[in-house]
Amino acid sequence: MQATYNTYTTKQTKAAPLAVFRVLFGFMMLASIIRFWANGWIQTLYIEPTFAFSYYGFDWLPLLGNYTYLLFFICGFAAFSVAIGYQYRIAIIVFFLSFTYIELLDKTTYLNHYYFISCLSFLLIFLPANCYYSIDALRLKKIRAKNVSAWTINSIKALLCIVYLYAGLAKLNSDWLLEAMPLQIWLPSKYDIPLLGSMLQKQWVHYAFSWGGAFYDLFIPFLLLYKPTRSIAFVLVVIFHLLTRVLFPIGMFPYIMIISTLIFFNANFHERILLFFSAILKRLSIFNRVSFLEVNRATNYKIAPYVVGLFITVQLLLPLRYLMYPGELFWTEEGYRFSWRVMLMEKAGYAQFIVKNTKTGSQFAVNNSDFLTSFQEKQMSTQPDFILQYAHYLGDHFAGQGHQNIAIHVESYVALNGRLSQEYVDPTVNLLEMEDTFKHKNWILDFNDTIQGL
Repeated sequence: MQATYNTYTTKQTKAAPLAVFRVLFGFMMLASIIRFWANGWIQTLYIEPTFAFSYYGFDWLPLLGNYTYLLFFICGFAAFSVAIGYQYRIAIIVFFLSFTYIELLDKTTYLNHYYFISCLSFLLIFLPANCYYSIDALRLKKIRAKNVSAWTINSIKALLCIVYLYAGLAKLNSDWLLEAMPLQIWLPSKYDIPLLGSMLQKQWVHYAFSWGGAFYDLFIPFLLLYKPTRSIAFVLVVIFHLLTRVLFPIGMFPYIMIISTLIFFNANFHERILLFFSAILKRLSIFNRVSFLEVNRATNYKIAPYVVGLFITVQLLLPLRYLMYPGELFWTEEGYRFSWRVMLMEKAGYAQFIVKNTKTGSQFAVNNSDFLTSFQEKQMSTQPDFILQYAHYLGDHFAGQGHQNIAIHVESYVALNGRLSQEYVDPTVNLLEMEDTFKHKNWILDFNDTIQGL
């Protein structure tokens, strides 16, 4: 076993794929930060709200107010430093910490691709992505290397395969395959898209997209790993993600997945990309004068393969935690986040919170818009941990105003994937007596239907 491990971790390959990935990842992240800033989303999502829905265990993270702009600037500058490979190790750590901090500020903004970026940036901390075609390699002879350990590139491939495979397995459910839900709800609303708009009204198209999406996610990793089908697979990647970008407002994610998929191509392909970069920068002669070491000192440390191996193992196991909870996953959402379940459901909800005095019996209803933005209220009304956290916030708020003997109840209704709405939370439960833990929330009412599948 040890011999096999040593053989695998010492196997060498060219560093060009890792360098290309670093450059494209860094500039893509910089573009994302600039886009987020330019659209005014820093203000509307992180500064204007008076209340933020924190992740379990991270409620100690302080909101930064106007200093959030500084956090985004730091994140963007770190992304640029990663791209050019300057002070790379510090830059990628700063990028991971700052980007993840931004995402932890309010789980209202949770998206799978934000989580994917945090995962990738954490992984890159342990990879020698600056040993080739970087300012660091120009400055520091001791880190230059034309070759890297093969596992460093394979770890990125492994993460991408995990994302695709779990996204595909999640689509093997009766709503997606037999009812074409929620695409039957979403696609008809895209009637104004040129050329495609009229087709998107047809039911057979909804089923074709549902089944096509499932097959794509399940088989694209294998098509990318197999050299004879790799080029065709990449064309499918481009078509799939550009079509996704046209149909749905999911930001930079399609482009991130497209550029990430390049890692599956061989080193000669990436060296041609680097030559193209050099021609654009008019610095080809500078890079030609760099003498690269054949022995890769950049990965000559023992802990990195173990950390990366543990990280990949966690990514394999974390999406399966939903199996520990009873009930329908799409209904309770217990174990739903961080499991690569991408755009699988459409939920609409209504939540009316009632503040009661347990002694006198007097009560009044809460106007959610007094405390939440419309986006926060929409997210809160269909997710139980949001509902519980908001109830506790209301309890603290009204207690601070002098109210006594407070109980918080909620009248809530949720519609899932086109079904009629049904009552969601037990209205008799005082939510102030409930604590948010990893245990099943037994105050969520049972789903009155069955969704077959994984």
